[in-house]
Amino acid sequence: MTPAESRALPAPHPEAAAGSDEMVSYRTPVGLLAGPAALTGTSTAPVAAPDTTEATLAAPADAATAAPTEAPAPTEAPAEPAVPAEGAPAPTEAPVEPADGTPAVPTRAWWRRWTRRRQHLAVGGLFLLAALWVTSRIWLDPSGRVASLYTGDPAQVQFFLAHSVRVVLHGEYPFYTEQFNYPDGVNLMANTAVLALGIPMVPVTLLFGPAVSFVLLVTLGLAGTAMAWYLMLSRHLVRTPLAAAVGGWFCGFSPAMLSHASWHPNIISQFLLPFIVWRVLVLTRSRRPVRDGVVLALLVTAQAFINEEILLFTALACGVFLLAVLVQEPARWRTAWRPLGAGVVTCGLLAGALLAYPLYVQFAGPMAYHGLSDAVKDYGNDIAAFFAPGSPTLGGNQRANINLAPNYSEENAFFGWSLSLLAIGIVVWLRRELIVRALAATGLLFAVLSLGERVSWWDRELVSGPWQWLVHLPLLDAVVPTRFGLITSVVIGLLLALAVERAWALRPADRRTVRVLTAAGLAFALLPIAPMPLRMVGRPPVPDFITADRWRAYVGPDQTLVPIPVPSMGNTHGMRWAAATNLDFKIPGGYFLAPRNGNTGDAGRFGGRPSGVGQMLEEVATTGRTPKLDDRQRRRFTDELRHWRAAILVLPVRQQNAEPLRRTVEELVGPGRQELDVWVWDVRALTDRSV
Repeated sequence: MTPAESRALPAPHPEAAAGSDEMVSYRTPVGLLAGPAALTGTSTAPVAAPDTTEATLAAPADAATAAPTEAPAPTEAPAEPAVPAEGAPAPTEAPVEPADGTPAVPTRAWWRRWTRRRQHLAVGGLFLLAALWVTSRIWLDPSGRVASLYTGDPAQVQFFLAHSVRVVLHGEYPFYTEQFNYPDGVNLMANTAVLALGIPMVPVTLLFGPAVSFVLLVTLGLAGTAMAWYLMLSRHLVRTPLAAAVGGWFCGFSPAMLSHASWHPNIISQFLLPFIVWRVLVLTRSRRPVRDGVVLALLVTAQAFINEEILLFTALACGVFLLAVLVQEPARWRTAWRPLGAGVVTCGLLAGALLAYPLYVQFAGPMAYHGLSDAVKDYGNDIAAFFAPGSPTLGGNQRANINLAPNYSEENAFFGWSLSLLAIGIVVWLRRELIVRALAATGLLFAVLSLGERVSWWDRELVSGPWQWLVHLPLLDAVVPTRFGLITSVVIGLLLALAVERAWALRPADRRTVRVLTAAGLAFALLPIAPMPLRMVGRPPVPDFITADRWRAYVGPDQTLVPIPVPSMGNTHGMRWAAATNLDFKIPGGYFLAPRNGNTGDAGRFGGRPSGVGQMLEEVATTGRTPKLDDRQRRRFTDELRHWRAAILVLPVRQQNAEPLRRTVEELVGPGRQELDVWVWDVRALTDRSV
């Protein structure tokens, strides 16, 4: 090694020689990716496992200047000082004596003088501010505002948050409930009841209500996911703080994450995924695979109670990535298969034991279904969606995106032209690095799968997609294919982190110019998809009749309160009423996934058994037209009320088309009376089975 080459090598991280099982170099990919070949793309013989669980071989910052790790570091001062250990003061650079003999002055940047902890807090604070910016419009009035266009998902999540309160305070069964869709009930394990999020939020839900818990989960989901990826990247993949921050930023605030933020806090709460990926890679070189398998099993179990679909995506992505690595360098398999196999078996046994009963309830319990509803199982991305900016971004346009995604809550690509071209350029530039090639293969595969069963370009069908051969496989039949784009988003975030790291480590004559150009390129690519505040609309408040507990004078523990119109996928206000009382009363219908016709094991559909009168009232609420009723319809409505064990019917005075709805209900069951801000019909005499 020449002196010039030695000066180009960055200094090892202080923790690299600490000897702890959990310490790795700041730039060292863990597990299967350890060693210089992981970043240079050159094949090497398997390296014997070091004394620590994870490899402590420092990966070179520049592939072109990579040197064998066995070579001793020279005595010259490194060009880039090591990042200080946690809580330790940053070392000062040696002063440089000017030619004129004036005293030397340290020139260390203010950022590098900060401890790692202070750096992490600063980055986390920026992520939190960004998340508050995104959710700022709903924070102004959490109970009175909701995402525009689709209001059902927030109401459903708030209902699940209220269910968590009953689980904690009343010991209610966590995996099934009869508080909506009475008397059939709802299988909560098959409906993503977010127990791992709802139970920790119980104090907030009790004090401030489920609407505040919902927006808090969205805020923490965005910021927490970005911070988790930043911590994992800064500790195990890149050394430059900016590289880790850019990668974490995109993983937490990508257009796909912003699209789901208005409706699906369970999907954007991905803060466990970086650590699951890290532990999988650790297993490939672990000296304690059983212990590491146990840790992985606990992470997997927790993620299963946040969102199982995202957990499945993580498992598929890890498998494809590791396969892409081994295809390029098969020799690595000889040192990886034993610890990986032992760890995966341990993880499978423990996680399987912990999740056995919940999964039994999900797939074989009451109101279980097999396969998704026809309404969503063929959701796919348009190819053009990868080159358009997302709707909730600075350059986004809802009208331009109207036919490029299944709906505005499923914009799972939308990187924009500039970022798409930059991602391709990064792969071409760093194509000699094994990790980049493996990431590119992973991202491309899942981008293709996200196109669904029919590949289209600007809403024009071109050919059949490969998803049509996979959609009927077990587990995959419950996947929404467009969401595979979430994996591609994470891949792009990792590629951005690696690109910034490599650009920062270049040694040209004018390093400042290169860094300015790198920052300008990032701004050019990321500015069009910069996050904007989520669009919100007003929604009717929960009636005073509900919040003042006036309903308690009518509704018994085994009876239901029937909101008018009857709760369904398009009318979820009644679910919010129940959630506001922590589900103290039951309601019929609702928005959920259940087997068709209520038969356990059938294919899934949105909503419970079809209700003829419920559909009629929904049509009146939408159109304002009063239908002509006959005795047959009245008898049918009475039979449904008895099936629901209804105590009262409640129609808000400010409900859309309230007057046509009031006249329709009066023709069905007789006159009602106004109480506070609702119309009430006491139907206990009609539904009491003892009469």
